[in-house]
Amino acid sequence: MIQKSLLVLLLFFSIKSFSQNSKFSLELNYPIPIDKNFVGENYSGIIDLGAKFRFAELNILKLGASLNSGILVNDSRPNNEFQDFKITAYLIQPRIFAELDMESIKSFHPFIGLGYTFIIFDAKGTQNGFDISGGSQTQSGLNINLGIAYNITDKLFAQVQYDYVKISLENEIPDIKYNTNVNILKIGLGYRL
Repeated sequence: MIQKSLLVLLLFFSIKSFSQNSKFSLELNYPIPIDKNFVGENYSGIIDLGAKFRFAELNILKLGASLNSGILVNDSRPNNEFQDFKITAYLIQPRIFAELDMESIKSFHPFIGLGYTFIIFDAKGTQNGFDISGGSQTQSGLNINLGIAYNITDKLFAQVQYDYVKISLENEIPDIKYNTNVNILKIGLGYRL
């Protein structure tokens, strides 16, 4: 028991001392689908969680990798008696990013990211009398991310970011902007470990 306690204390202090120079940050965002497309008109945001790791510093530029995971929901139940289903969209967004860290705007950190987004649509309920529960489909495409973070304290920051996703479609779906472009605004807080 004493060995476990000492191990936990040692682990805690080593993480604490490492965190002063850490390149990690965690984010909690509220995603807001926007624009006139199938996601913007039909889905509501629930949550978006993210993690960033800065692996290089080049003068005023920090380079890193990030991973975001979000949930959007399309709940048709209140709208139509023939449509009694709920579709949950799970977003997974790995990307690389560049962040400005300039002395002249010390509290602000604009960033840009490039990556790929996977959207897993999971359906539950009935549509026109047919059970669609368990129906799942994955769409994916290139993701461009733009944003700005504002330091509230040395560790805590607020941020606003925009994700543009260009979905690659299968042959049977018309290749039009409504079906291919997904735009999501994210507002949230982050914490540097």
